[in-house]
Amino acid sequence: MLKDITLGQFFPGRSFLHRIDPRTKIIAALLYIVAVFLCDSIMSFIILLAATLALIALSGVPVKIIVKGLKPLIFILAFTTIYNVFFYKGDHILVHWKFITIYLEGVVFALIMGLRIICLLTGSSVLMTYTTSPIMLTDGIERLLSPLNKIKAPVHEFAMMMSIALRFIPTLVEETDKIMCAQKARGADFSSGGLIKRARALIPVLVPLFISAFRRASDLAVAMECRCYRGGSGRTRMTKTHFGARDVILFTATVILGTVIVLSNIYFPIWMI
Repeated sequence: MLKDITLGQFFPGRSFLHRIDPRTKIIAALLYIVAVFLCDSIMSFIILLAATLALIALSGVPVKIIVKGLKPLIFILAFTTIYNVFFYKGDHILVHWKFITIYLEGVVFALIMGLRIICLLTGSSVLMTYTTSPIMLTDGIERLLSPLNKIKAPVHEFAMMMSIALRFIPTLVEETDKIMCAQKARGADFSSGGLIKRARALIPVLVPLFISAFRRASDLAVAMECRCYRGGSGRTRMTKTHFGARDVILFTATVILGTVIVLSNIYFPIWMI
């Protein structure tokens, strides 16, 4: 399961999304997230799903990798679905047995909530981490927040912190998998017993994981100091970003997506949530 976590990973390529300015992708991702939460009807979710599939096609990232990245969300999706099926109230009863009552609206709401979570993670990951390298993402965040430099805000440090955090996610996942394999070779059991027993079994994993994380952070700090890293002051960039026709197309498409979703909620309020 740990190997299926693809959050924070970058997949190099030359697709449409790979060649877009990181600033445009950050803005487009924010607009896409807003559009996800604006969905309130069946029609709007159909439009959102079509837009998400279009983003996957434009990213050039293999579908199996995206599906693989959704596997760690199975527990969250299952919990959300079960909770809404049994506790969401409505007018149309599907099942009534003793104290258990399942409504048609609850089933629909559970399915839509699952779809919302999948689209939210997939679309934002495709726009951001899958198609944008950590360095480009840092530059994009720093340039978008550059007006805050006038009030002495640590913009560069904030952007670098976010970039390093994203970069360390796959590294820590790999480290966790190695530690768990080493513990299993010594007789540790992480799969049997109840939830409390499994949680206790993870304690021998967390201690060396934290030690490894602090050691890596210390090594990174020493490496940056040895290379005379002094933050954003006077820093140059090897790759210069610029806006182009692709950026205009993506930005316009995300604005149109949000507009169409709002209009679909107004004019096609089928099964409002």
